[in-house]
Amino acid sequence: MIRIRKSDERGGAEHGWLDTRHTFSFADYHDPDHVEFRSLRVLNEDRVAPASGFPPHGHADMEILTVILEGALRHRDSMGTTSVIRPGEVQRMTAGTGVVHSEMNESPTDPVHLLQIWIHPERKGLEPGYEQKAFPDAERRGRFRVVASRDGREGSLTIHQDAAVYTGLFGSGEEAVHSLGKGRHAWIQVARGKAEINGKPLSAGDGAAISGEPSVRIRGVSDAEILLFDLA
Repeated sequence: MIRIRKSDERGGAEHGWLDTRHTFSFADYHDPDHVEFRSLRVLNEDRVAPASGFPPHGHADMEILTVILEGALRHRDSMGTTSVIRPGEVQRMTAGTGVVHSEMNESPTDPVHLLQIWIHPERKGLEPGYEQKAFPDAERRGRFRVVASRDGREGSLTIHQDAAVYTGLFGSGEEAVHSLGKGRHAWIQVARGKAEINGKPLSAGDGAAISGEPSVRIRGVSDAEILLFDLA
């Protein structure tokens, strides 16, 4: 079964400095039919204006992934981490017992376009942690490259949940198949471009919940960047 979540069906808000779209219930947006999918709790698409950002704020008991699509984002946190996240890089922050961080667009001219992802951890009270890695386009072209997993396989980030996150870049006609194990589910998010998911057309901002299917087949239509979440 494939359940499509169209981009224009998402919640969201326009704050001047921030244009945000919520696939699942978040902040003041609540949709009882779209609270979460398996362990995937938040999937926000954010555009942050130049010289703006998220001031220091706290998180706990969540695995937080940040994927930059355009621009650069400065991260600072109470663990002492200071970094800049750029396209092709993925950040993982384990909030665990509690972390305070800020995320700022320090460019005076260029916006930042990003995906903010929260995954429920397998247990509460984890020690806070941070990882950031680059995944070159060549490793993602026409295929899915694992970027986060429970066991950190293939050089991916480590997340504390029975889940794996993949990204892929697909030009017109490029295809890949991801097999789903027994009892596994998938969420597909099209970050940009257009693609077909098991024969169904999706465009930038669209998502799809997939259950009871043996595999997911992706076919690029026009320069698509796609995230795939393999979930218990």
